[in-house]
Amino acid sequence: MNKSVKGVAIVNVSTVKKISVITTILLFFSATALYAGVGGEIDVSGPIDLKQLLIFTLIFLGGLGVVFGVGLAFAAQKFAVKVDPNVEKVRDVLPGANCGACGFAGCMGYAEAVVAKPDVSPNLCSPGKASVADAIAHITGKIAAAVEPNFARIKCQGGWSKSVKKYKYEGIQDCRAVILAGGGDKSCRYGCLGYRTCEWVCPFGAITMTDDYLPFVDITKCTGCRKCEAACPTKVIEVLPASRQVLVSCHSKDKGVDTKKNCQVGCIACSTCVKVCPFDAPLVENNLSKITLDKCKVCGLCVPKCPTKAIFDFIPHRSKAFVLDHCIGCLICMKVCPVNAAYGEHKKLHVIDQTKCIGCGICTAKCPVQAIDGTFNAAEVFAAAAAKKAEKAA
Repeated sequence: MNKSVKGVAIVNVSTVKKISVITTILLFFSATALYAGVGGEIDVSGPIDLKQLLIFTLIFLGGLGVVFGVGLAFAAQKFAVKVDPNVEKVRDVLPGANCGACGFAGCMGYAEAVVAKPDVSPNLCSPGKASVADAIAHITGKIAAAVEPNFARIKCQGGWSKSVKKYKYEGIQDCRAVILAGGGDKSCRYGCLGYRTCEWVCPFGAITMTDDYLPFVDITKCTGCRKCEAACPTKVIEVLPASRQVLVSCHSKDKGVDTKKNCQVGCIACSTCVKVCPFDAPLVENNLSKITLDKCKVCGLCVPKCPTKAIFDFIPHRSKAFVLDHCIGCLICMKVCPVNAAYGEHKKLHVIDQTKCIGCGICTAKCPVQAIDGTFNAAEVFAAAAAKKAEKAA
């Protein structure tokens, strides 16, 4: 209790000292202002009434406070920047991740742009998905069209057990630090280094490292914000549309012989994928195969043919095709099937051999009457055909 009382006393004395110093300074200037004559003479011979001066000082400071307060209030009102209330409404519905996936500097930047600019779409917030897009559309009066989501894809499968290292690195566990040490510790200078930089920069916890030190992307959490893509020093991460699910998971531009020495699963530019693709989607350039996304139909035919398994199929299980009753027996499915799984007679119901079918969906896409179902792309093919039919009817 005594310590508490002493503490209060010390604070009071300290405060009094501060007030005394300030009062003395103000007293000097106030006295100068009051008693300075025309000739600049000051009479300091008489007694000074400290109480009167202290009261005067307080009144003087109070008056200054009122004057400056009124001035600041006037300035704030005069120069205030008017904010559209819709901007605040939009900002409130955004998730507040400030990830930059929308292309603007944070959620507030996007909120201001989507309200003020007619050409800015309400569905640019990847973390918010459809629910946020609908809310923004309601606030702004715009239409939230469906947008295909984007996911981060890892263009390397050469984990530490499948690749060769040129030295043992001991230092900061960050890919950006490792790359400064002679371009990285991997013999393949294009490969994933595996020191968790992408995992640390991901604001949504969508990336984790496997036991073989390769990033794994959880597409249920990934928003395509591109932060991992920007942080990766070897550029093995690429954000791509979700529908692009057959990709060359290699980034090496070394010659095939060198790639084979450095990694067990690297692309050796053998052009096998080019030969087997019925849509001319793969193209070998700079010792690396690249699948042209606009041409690729995600059939997956190139996946089992790749000798080094450098092509990755993000569709883990492909359901097999079957023929519907309204098949007209046009023989087209037999002509396009790459594994000869379709058979039948002309103008009669055809059959798909389930033991041969690989679920590539080519027959589904080519059937003129949409009589083949069961493949991964069947729903998309049927919807496109229905839309085309409705357009013609209109």
